Amino acid sequence: MLIEGIDYFVRIADFPVGVHGFVVPNDDGTFSVYVNARDSFVRQRQAYKHERKHITRNDFSRDDVRDAERL
Repeated sequence: MLIEGIDYFVRIADFPVGVHGFVVPNDDGTFSVYVNARDSFVRQRQAYKHERKHITRNDFSRDDVRDAERL
């Protein structure tokens, strides 16, 4: 998939309750978006959209991850 010219992959996996999703930058410049398989489809979609925002805002360059979650 592409966001503004950035490749990313979506992966569905089981995570503990309360972990809805996260995104990881890959060494090749792509990103992997992980979404909790145990969540409802609606919650999975919310997590997916949330993690995409981190990619488009380039939140990985922030010194403090808490700043990225506050926005």
